[in-house]
Amino acid sequence: MKSIILLGMMFIGVSAWALQPGDAAPDMEVDCTNGSKVNLTDHKGSWVVVFFYPRAFTPGCTAQSCSMRDDYSQFKEAGIVVYGASLDNLERQNAFKKEYELPYELLADPDKRLAKAFDTLGMGGMIASRNTFIINPEGNIAHRFNGARTSGHAEEVMTKLKSFMD
Repeated sequence: MKSIILLGMMFIGVSAWALQPGDAAPDMEVDCTNGSKVNLTDHKGSWVVVFFYPRAFTPGCTAQSCSMRDDYSQFKEAGIVVYGASLDNLERQNAFKKEYELPYELLADPDKRLAKAFDTLGMGGMIASRNTFIINPEGNIAHRFNGARTSGHAEEVMTKLKSFMD
């Protein structure tokens, strides 16, 4: 079974209308560091985790992204694809991926469409909040982590995924 993970951003607060378990994942195309456009609806039938981070190359975002990198083999073995997402442009995302040897793809969201759709904008819309979303094979939000930790988060995400997949 193939799955996907998109990685989270800095938690500022969650509105009453924020995506919650049972809600459909947003349907839109986003630029990806592999040169393609990614649309979450293309991944129905797979587990998807959405991990957002505020800004590439900052200490917390680097720690968070490297935590996912360091535990990536567990996700890969389980057939889970990992995505990281921020408001950074594609050039910055590619540089971040290369610098830290991130084995998963990053999504560039400089127009904030993806972050808005996931209701994960913080600081007055200036950054994406550090939130992580698990999307089930039906294309619905299975779990939302608000204010994801910068280290150890990969283990937390994998534990939650295993509880759904067992």
